[in-house]
Amino acid sequence: MKIYQVDSFTRAPFAGNPAAVCFLEEARDEAWMQAIASEINLSETAFCVIGQALHPIRYFTPEIEVPLCGHATLATAHLLWELGIVAPATAIRFRAEAGELQAEQRGERVAMNFPAYSSRTAEPPAEILEVLGGLPAEYRIAENGDALAVLESEEAVWALAPDFRRLATAPVEALCVTAPARSTDADFVSRYFAPRAGINEDPVTGVAHCIMAPYWFERLGRTSLVGRQISLRGGTVYVSASDSPGRVWIEGNAITIFHIEVLRPD
Repeated sequence: MKIYQVDSFTRAPFAGNPAAVCFLEEARDEAWMQAIASEINLSETAFCVIGQALHPIRYFTPEIEVPLCGHATLATAHLLWELGIVAPATAIRFRAEAGELQAEQRGERVAMNFPAYSSRTAEPPAEILEVLGGLPAEYRIAENGDALAVLESEEAVWALAPDFRRLATAPVEALCVTAPARSTDADFVSRYFAPRAGINEDPVTGVAHCIMAPYWFERLGRTSLVGRQISLRGGTVYVSASDSPGRVWIEGNAITIFHIEVLRPD
């Protein structure tokens, strides 16, 4: 059994967000998949059953299973085309816990049709105020349980140095922090913290853009934007409105780094 590592949301190796991808001929039990993901120890490992029109896919952090993962879906679709498992230019359909997903090739990028998560204004809890060092310009709760904090500037996002133990006690699944981009090659920037899932800071997060895209579409009055996640590795995410209500297109590049062979697959 081979497991592949792909850097997602980047054109260059050793940037973006690395994901592990394991292709299966039949479903495996949850404990085995969690053990593999813990051994790999990346933010996400995707397990995809091949040979079906609707590919079942599951995502595991080193500690828990999550219902949806953008960079791991991108990595999986990239490999399905690159390895010839799916013919080039053929759309790919996945069945995830979060629902049916679609991926298609758009030039050098992979475009994924994902749910768009709406958010509502809320009062930030004390734990979030401590992490942010004060009251954000806006604070919102998304329908998937993540928090969205909007700051005044990109510099403020860069400057964050969260206490992850304290953040893990906050009554939110994860915290996405965003602000207008100061450069001309992006419209907004972000960072994403999910210590409750065993990921202190995720390098580039597709799901976070499912939350930020509707927010920035409305704020900027546009339906096609570029997001830059300013983690240490960094990555670029292209978002655009979908014709289907409640959906959004998330696009990015990917590059395969290496594969390993599992000597004890059972």
